[in-house]
Amino acid sequence: MLRGLNHITIAVSDLERSLIFYTHLLEMKAHIRWDNGAYLSLGDVWFCLSCDEVHPSQDYCHIALDVSEGNFDSVAEKLRGADVVEWKQNSSEGLSLYILDPDGHKLEIHSGSLQSRLETLKSKPNTV
Repeated sequence: MLRGLNHITIAVSDLERSLIFYTHLLEMKAHIRWDNGAYLSLGDVWFCLSCDEVHPSQDYCHIALDVSEGNFDSVAEKLRGADVVEWKQNSSEGLSLYILDPDGHKLEIHSGSLQSRLETLKSKPNTV
Protein backbone atom coordinates (compact mmCIF):
# COMPACT_ATOMS: atom_id res chain seq x y z
CA MET A 1 0.00 0.00 0.00
CA LEU A 2 1.29 3.47 -0.85
CA ARG A 3 1.90 5.77 2.12
CA GLY A 4 2.45 9.19 0.62
CA LEU A 5 4.71 11.36 -1.47
CA ASN A 6 8.33 10.16 -1.39
CA HIS A 7 10.26 12.66 -3.47
CA ILE A 8 10.11 15.05 -6.41
CA THR A 9 12.79 15.18 -9.09
CA ILE A 10 13.05 17.97 -11.64
CA ALA A 11 15.47 18.43 -14.52
CA VAL A 12 17.65 21.54 -14.35
CA SER A 13 19.96 23.04 -16.95
CA ASP A 14 22.30 24.88 -14.55
CA LEU A 15 22.76 23.22 -11.18
CA GLU A 16 24.41 26.19 -9.47
CA ARG A 17 21.69 28.61 -10.57
CA SER A 18 18.96 26.19 -9.44
CA LEU A 19 20.67 25.56 -6.09
CA ILE A 20 20.74 29.29 -5.40
CA PHE A 21 17.06 29.61 -6.34
CA TYR A 22 15.85 26.64 -4.28
CA THR A 23 18.08 27.11 -1.23
CA HIS A 24 18.35 30.91 -0.98
CA LEU A 25 14.98 32.07 -2.31
CA LEU A 26 12.78 29.12 -1.38
CA GLU A 27 14.89 28.18 1.67
CA MET A 28 15.02 24.47 0.97
CA LYS A 29 17.63 22.59 2.98
CA ALA A 30 20.61 21.34 0.96
CA HIS A 31 21.84 17.86 1.87
CA ILE A 32 24.36 16.79 -0.77
CA ARG A 33 25.54 17.85 -4.19
CA TRP A 34 27.33 15.87 -6.88
CA ASP A 35 28.41 16.68 -10.45
CA ASN A 36 24.96 16.28 -11.97
CA GLY A 37 22.55 16.89 -9.15
CA ALA A 38 21.68 17.67 -5.58
CA TYR A 39 19.31 16.51 -2.86
CA LEU A 40 17.32 19.10 -0.97
CA SER A 41 14.36 18.89 1.37
CA LEU A 42 11.41 21.02 2.34
CA GLY A 43 9.56 19.77 5.38
CA ASP A 44 9.22 16.03 4.94
CA VAL A 45 9.54 16.10 1.14
CA TRP A 46 12.81 15.10 -0.51
CA PHE A 47 13.55 17.20 -3.60
CA CYS A 48 16.10 16.25 -6.27
CA LEU A 49 17.65 18.58 -8.82
CA SER A 50 19.01 16.53 -11.72
CA CYS A 51 21.02 18.00 -14.61
CA ASP A 52 19.30 17.03 -17.82
CA GLU A 53 17.58 18.45 -20.87
CA VAL A 54 14.73 20.59 -19.57
CA HIS A 55 11.19 20.57 -20.98
CA PRO A 56 8.89 22.41 -18.55
CA SER A 57 5.20 21.63 -18.77
CA GLN A 58 3.09 23.91 -20.91
CA ASP A 59 -0.12 22.89 -19.18
CA TYR A 60 -1.37 23.54 -15.65
CA CYS A 61 0.93 20.95 -14.03
CA HIS A 62 2.86 22.53 -11.18
CA ILE A 63 4.36 21.89 -7.75
CA ALA A 64 2.66 23.68 -4.84
CA LEU A 65 4.79 24.59 -1.83
CA ASP A 66 3.17 25.24 1.54
CA VAL A 67 3.49 28.50 3.45
CA SER A 68 1.58 29.71 6.48
CA GLU A 69 -0.89 32.53 5.98
CA GLY A 70 1.14 34.65 8.41
CA ASN A 71 4.31 34.24 6.35
CA PHE A 72 2.74 34.50 2.90
CA ASP A 73 3.24 38.25 2.41
CA SER A 74 6.92 38.23 3.41
CA VAL A 75 7.66 35.21 1.20
CA ALA A 76 5.82 36.79 -1.74
CA GLU A 77 7.64 40.09 -1.21
CA LYS A 78 11.01 38.30 -1.11
CA LEU A 79 10.29 36.42 -4.35
CA ARG A 80 8.90 39.45 -6.16
CA GLY A 81 11.93 41.44 -4.97
CA ALA A 82 14.13 38.83 -6.65
CA ASP A 83 12.22 39.44 -9.90
CA VAL A 84 10.83 35.92 -10.23
CA VAL A 85 8.48 35.45 -13.16
CA GLU A 86 4.82 35.04 -12.23
CA TRP A 87 2.94 32.70 -14.59
CA LYS A 88 -0.61 33.00 -13.26
CA GLN A 89 -2.70 35.19 -11.00
CA ASN A 90 -4.50 33.52 -8.12
CA SER A 91 -8.23 32.98 -8.52
CA SER A 92 -8.79 30.09 -6.11
CA GLU A 93 -9.18 29.62 -2.36
CA GLY A 94 -6.24 30.61 -0.20
CA LEU A 95 -3.29 32.84 -0.86
CA SER A 96 -1.16 31.78 -3.82
CA LEU A 97 1.78 33.12 -5.76
CA TYR A 98 2.46 31.28 -9.02
CA ILE A 99 6.10 31.53 -10.10
CA LEU A 100 8.58 29.98 -12.50
CA ASP A 101 11.91 28.54 -11.40
CA PRO A 102 15.04 29.40 -13.44
CA ASP A 103 14.24 26.64 -15.97
CA GLY A 104 10.57 27.53 -16.30
CA HIS A 105 9.14 24.84 -14.01
CA LYS A 106 5.82 26.02 -12.60
CA LEU A 107 5.63 26.44 -8.83
CA GLU A 108 2.91 27.70 -6.56
CA ILE A 109 3.51 29.17 -3.12
CA HIS A 110 0.22 28.38 -1.36
CA SER A 111 -1.35 29.09 2.00
CA GLY A 112 -4.23 26.73 2.50
CA SER A 113 -4.98 23.10 3.10
CA LEU A 114 -6.97 20.30 1.58
CA GLN A 115 -9.60 20.93 4.26
CA SER A 116 -9.90 24.63 3.44
CA ARG A 117 -10.16 23.80 -0.27
CA LEU A 118 -12.88 21.23 0.37
CA GLU A 119 -14.84 23.65 2.55
CA THR A 120 -14.68 26.26 -0.22
CA LEU A 121 -15.91 23.76 -2.76
CA LYS A 122 -18.80 22.72 -0.52
CA SER A 123 -19.95 26.31 -0.05
CA LYS A 124 -19.13 27.57 -3.56
CA PRO A 125 -19.00 24.71 -6.08
CA ASN A 126 -17.05 25.36 -9.28
CA THR A 127 -14.94 28.18 -7.77
CA VAL A 128 -11.61 26.39 -7.59
